[in-house]
Amino acid sequence: MACRSVCRVFPVRLASNAAVSRPSVAELLGWRSQIFSREQAKQRAMYPRTEKIEVTLEGPGLQGTVLIMNRGVSTPYSCARHLTEWHVSTAALALVDGQPWPLHRPLTQSCTLSLLSFKDQDPQEVNQAYWRSCAMMLGQVLQAAFKEEFLVELLRSPELPVISGAFCCDVVLDSRLDSWTPSEEDLRSFGCDAQRLIQQDLPWEPLEVQPAVAMEIFTHSRTKREEVEQRTAESPTGTVTLYRCGDHVDVSGGPLVARTGLCSQYEVTALHNLGPGPWGLHRRAQGLSLPLQLQAHHTIWRRLKKRAERLVEVPPVPSATHPQAPTPAPEV
Repeated sequence: MACRSVCRVFPVRLASNAAVSRPSVAELLGWRSQIFSREQAKQRAMYPRTEKIEVTLEGPGLQGTVLIMNRGVSTPYSCARHLTEWHVSTAALALVDGQPWPLHRPLTQSCTLSLLSFKDQDPQEVNQAYWRSCAMMLGQVLQAAFKEEFLVELLRSPELPVISGAFCCDVVLDSRLDSWTPSEEDLRSFGCDAQRLIQQDLPWEPLEVQPAVAMEIFTHSRTKREEVEQRTAESPTGTVTLYRCGDHVDVSGGPLVARTGLCSQYEVTALHNLGPGPWGLHRRAQGLSLPLQLQAHHTIWRRLKKRAERLVEVPPVPSATHPQAPTPAPEV
């Protein structure tokens, strides 16, 4: 299929001398997912006895509704399933005691719960989670799109407001690809890969872990280990939040929406060169998407896409091993 041919047709001669001893992409994904599952099971085992909690629902038509759920097991998604199919299909994020909460994260105490959708009166939290989710999906696509012999390292994705016009995923490709410039067909192929993930309607599973666990998961990724150090230093609890989608595991600086199937229109619009960085040639992949509940006329979509092709400039994040001077934030 054409959408799987992106970069896989890159001249084989470039890889003829690439005698690198590293796990394949499939082996890396399996390694990370296995440790994720192990830690997930360990955390669930912390609640061996069934303890009940009261979840007081908030929102239109739900005031005063109280659900009796299982501590450490039940999630906001579990609560949605006790309501209606509409709540299950539209819920993207939750507020637990007023704080953003992933739909698949277990509840640990009695609380108030609001289910958020893209059509709420104030969708800021869910929109930001959606933008973050689209960026993580783009990283998942990029990591699987190239030939096995080409190393792909995902950098820390910049945290961008929706008004920036594009979600972004920063990446370092194999140095043998430094001269490669993606064609329109390549970008469309990336988009096809994302659409396959959307059609599978995969959940984004959250897991809060200690830095040592995250370091073990990313044993083979120099860039992700550095990001774990950064996230740990920034976290008030000293923990790191991971997400798994299928067998892809990555780090996130905030909550993601419930599942890939909430996405609808999704296109990869550009892959810009950012210049040399600590790990090689840094690039910024950009994209544009709208959720299933919101659609744009094709003329509006074209304008949005044109805007999303322009480089989104963000200040660099100081590296734990390569500190940089503070850079003022650009005007949006």
